[in-house]
Amino acid sequence: MLQDLAMKNGINDIFQDNGGKLLQVLLITGLKNSPGREGNDAVDDEGNEYELKSVNISLTKSFSTHHHMNPVIIEKYRKVNWIFAVYRGIEILEIYKLIPKDLEPYFSKWEAKWYRDGNKDINNPKIPLKYVREVGRLLFESDGTGKIKRINLKA
Repeated sequence: MLQDLAMKNGINDIFQDNGGKLLQVLLITGLKNSPGREGNDAVDDEGNEYELKSVNISLTKSFSTHHHMNPVIIEKYRKVNWIFAVYRGIEILEIYKLIPKDLEPYFSKWEAKWYRDGNKDINNPKIPLKYVREVGRLLFESDGTGKIKRINLKA
C-alpha cells in the first residue's frame, strides 16, 4: 500500500534513496518528483524546478549538497528554489524554502574555492541547518500529531 502511493508519486522504491522521506516532502509541499538521477529533484504545477535536501538532526546539523561540486553544478543550483526538510530520525519536524539569492553566499564561496584549488571538484560542501533556519521561509512545522497538511509554496 505504501509502495503504491510512492509509485503514484514517481518513487520506484520507497526504501531506497530516501524514498520515504521524499514521498513525505512531496505530499506536504504538493511538488512532483522529477524522475531520474540527473537534474533537479522536483517540479511544481507551473514547471518550476526545485532542489530537495533533507537532514536527520540526530546524526548531523548540516545538509549535504553534491559530491562533485563545480561551476556547472553551481550554475544549475543558482536557477532553482530549494526545499530543506528537517527530520529527527524518520519524524519530519520542519520544511523550509530558500531561493537562489538566499544561497548565493555559499555558491560564491564554493565557486571561488573551485578556482582557487586549481579547478578541483569540491566533495560535498555543506549548508548548515542554522543558516537554513535563519534565512529560509518556514513552510511546515510538525504539530506532533503526525497529520500532513498541504502548504503554499508561493505564499
